[in-house]
Amino acid sequence: MNKNLYVGNLTANATEDVIRDNFTTAGTVAAVTIIKDNYTKQSKGFGFVEMETEEGARQAIEMFNGGKLDGNTIVVNEARPKKDRGGQRRDFGRRGGFRNGNGSGGHRY
Repeated sequence: MNKNLYVGNLTANATEDVIRDNFTTAGTVAAVTIIKDNYTKQSKGFGFVEMETEEGARQAIEMFNGGKLDGNTIVVNEARPKKDRGGQRRDFGRRGGFRNGNGSGGHRY
C-alpha cells in the first residue's frame, strides 16, 4: 500500500524531478506533487511524495526530515488525510440583485 508523505519548506526552485531523485534513495517513489498557486503557478513551498511501501516512507522520514534541499531545511512527515470539504457553496445569504451599500437588495430612491 502506498504511503503519502508531506514535504514542507521547499524552495521555489525545487522541482518534482529533484525531489523524486532524492527520495528514491529511501525507496521506490510512486508519485511526487508540488502544490502550486492556481493563478501564479508558483510553488507554495510544500508538496507530497507517495512512497510505494511503509518501510520506504519510514526510511524517507528518517533520512530527510530536518535535512537540506536547495539550501532550505525541509520538513518530512506522514501526510494527514485530506479533509472533506463537502462540496457545498456558502453564499451567506447573498442572492444577487442590486445592493445599495447597507446590505439590503432593494433599489435606492
